[in-house]
Amino acid sequence: MKLISYLKDEHEQLAVFHNGLVYDMDTLHPDLPTSMNMFLQYWDEYLELAKASLKAVQEGRLMPGNAVPIDDLQLLAPVPMPPSCRDGYAFRQHVEAARRNRKVDMIAEFDQYPIFYFTNHHSIQGPGDVRCMPDHFEKLDFELEVAIVICKHGRNIRAEEADAYIGGLMIMNDMSARRLQMEEMLLNLGPAKGKDFSTAIGPWLVTLDELQEFVVPAKENHVGLNWNLNMKCKVNAVQVSRGNVSEMNWTFAEIIERASYGVDLYPGDVIGSGTVGTGCFLELNGTAKLNDPNYTEQWLKEGDVVEMEIDGLGRLSNTMVSEGDDFSILGRKK
Repeated sequence: MKLISYLKDEHEQLAVFHNGLVYDMDTLHPDLPTSMNMFLQYWDEYLELAKASLKAVQEGRLMPGNAVPIDDLQLLAPVPMPPSCRDGYAFRQHVEAARRNRKVDMIAEFDQYPIFYFTNHHSIQGPGDVRCMPDHFEKLDFELEVAIVICKHGRNIRAEEADAYIGGLMIMNDMSARRLQMEEMLLNLGPAKGKDFSTAIGPWLVTLDELQEFVVPAKENHVGLNWNLNMKCKVNAVQVSRGNVSEMNWTFAEIIERASYGVDLYPGDVIGSGTVGTGCFLELNGTAKLNDPNYTEQWLKEGDVVEMEIDGLGRLSNTMVSEGDDFSILGRKK
């Protein structure tokens, strides 16, 4: 199933997207909830009921009266208010390239354990405008990723069992203000202000049953599901990045294992994969400058449109806009 959240009468509405039309969840069956948060709290029960109801629509046994085209709606993030958001570091190609571009060796610890950082779950958004302050436009960057949502409570989850905690997959654009990020990380803490203004996910959450045909083995000596899903990113209709979800070296199952060690994970927690190889301007600029020291770096500007597409997961589009405030924290440095 493709689960979406959209704005209806100034409130969040959970719905199913099928064949170009959107069906409000509670019109499929009166016992189904209207919010993603409630759906996730009783995931197994509600998912089976929703799937059965959608099958009835497909077979003509149920005809909800309010199905509307998706283009008529203001989409929110599929999980509009996650209780937390972590972002991983799962693609070796990206890590290798980033370190090579900084002229440092690949770090051996990458192959020993998966890592992640916490980002601002209150800045999660869906398709649409990304509001930026002046300092964000100082080397503003996208990051092409895939993300999961946790669908049941767990603690100390073993990787061999962790796939059962994944509700579905969605596209993630981990927005990054690189000048802020690089300055604060000189103090070995962060990323914080370089990351906390926006993380876009969407346009919908795709449940794992829809992705079974794309499942491929994990990398050697790794555990968990992996998927053969092509990834690409365009900026102003020009393709700049390409990769595949199957290139993840650490699986989501392994990231869940580490994230849940001594800690409770809850329904609605969002976890990103980290950036795919070639999946951001920081990496692309660094690689280009190794080949040509005179290369002109490219960064996102006001008005730029970033479109990310992953097989089976749809297309996520965001436009960079100014908040219209000239306040700069970079200008306040002592």
